[in-house]
Amino acid sequence: MKSLCPSLKLFDKKVLVLGLSKSGISAAKYLNSAGADVYLSESREAKEQDSEKIKELKSLGINVETGGHSDEFIKDSYIAVTSPGIPPNSEIMQRLKSEKIQVISEIELAYTQTGIPFIAITGTNGKTTTTALTSHILSEEYKAVPCGNYGKPPCDLLNEEIDYFVCECSSFQLEYSPSFTPQISVWTNFTPDHIDWHKGLENYFNAKARIFKMPQAPAFSILNAKDEKLLEFSKICDGTVFMFAGDIGDNCCYENDGAIYFKRNGKEEKIIELNECPLIGEHNYQNIMCSVICAKLVGISNDNIKKAIMSFKVPEHRLENFAQFNGITFYNDSKATNPEASLVAIRSFIDENVVLIAGGRDKNTDLTEFAQACKKHIKDVILIGEAADRFEQELRKNGFENIIRENSMEDAIDKAIGLKPDVVLLSPACASFDMFSGYEERGRVFKEYVLSKTNAR
Repeated sequence: MKSLCPSLKLFDKKVLVLGLSKSGISAAKYLNSAGADVYLSESREAKEQDSEKIKELKSLGINVETGGHSDEFIKDSYIAVTSPGIPPNSEIMQRLKSEKIQVISEIELAYTQTGIPFIAITGTNGKTTTTALTSHILSEEYKAVPCGNYGKPPCDLLNEEIDYFVCECSSFQLEYSPSFTPQISVWTNFTPDHIDWHKGLENYFNAKARIFKMPQAPAFSILNAKDEKLLEFSKICDGTVFMFAGDIGDNCCYENDGAIYFKRNGKEEKIIELNECPLIGEHNYQNIMCSVICAKLVGISNDNIKKAIMSFKVPEHRLENFAQFNGITFYNDSKATNPEASLVAIRSFIDENVVLIAGGRDKNTDLTEFAQACKKHIKDVILIGEAADRFEQELRKNGFENIIRENSMEDAIDKAIGLKPDVVLLSPACASFDMFSGYEERGRVFKEYVLSKTNAR
């Protein structure tokens, strides 16, 4: 296997790109501009909406195939750049391994082509909000651009004048990033997810852990003090360690008496009152703390940090307060594709009458804590999708009885409005692929139908 390092030379090399995805197209275009001979291969058949993309790529001299990965495209490739969704045990990955072709992520490719520092943000939940908020705060004094899983693919930014890549990194991407070394690495939390893809919880953990340990250790590691596994890991990870959500004595950011504080080298600084923050819920306060540490490490002033937090808008589909109708507030948390993500949303509401819409494609994770949180914080649960049977069974087993079944998102919304709660919360705790193309479409359908109700008044 070839080892990679920054300044990877690509001119006149044959490079295979796997996947007609946003990151795949970005990688292909960059590689082409760098003088590589690019072959983009997509396993699925082309769809009508792909035609313009394929036409543009071919006009640039990029070779494109769909409907499978041919020997012609694979043979003699210098490296392969993969889309995040292709698992290591897939047939194409086994073929590349047998051909001794190294596979890298689009993030890894971008890293090898630039000296601009990366702030890498990973975790099971909270990555996108933290990425968006961190780039928003840093933009007070620098040009900091969100990228990776959120925002643009970093390869799209390689020819721009920027100061920091603020990069949301999934475990899928980190699995294929063997030399990626951020200046700052952030780990928001760790809960079971993507077990099938990684073939085990330990492999999932190790994929994320690689950017906190030598030889990919950052200058600064930022981890969650309230996550027992990450607290333990912080004792052995590399780089100067900062913890958030706990006053651990030094190098930390924490909440105390209704405000967020930052402490470094024994000096404590008050950053912002919680009631001044536009984000709600303990998980969002943790996201703010992550971003505060990043901002302090690159030298943003406290005044600019506070101003940026107060002006921040929540990314779409992440506990997004988007409508009020007949005294009901509607929250779109469609990005909550596992029970742990829904838990943080559910626990954000205290002493309010909340109807939760949940369900979708089951990830078969444990639902005990989810059911117990519903019993404490939720008045009614409306279930949709393939997972409805198991969710109902687990809710009833844990003593929650106010369960309604509906066949569509629209029917669920109508039922929820008819119950006249204070809050209607879409936080599915499931993947979306049984009914929608992704969590984005699920969230848009939810929002559009609710807004059609408000406009019909």
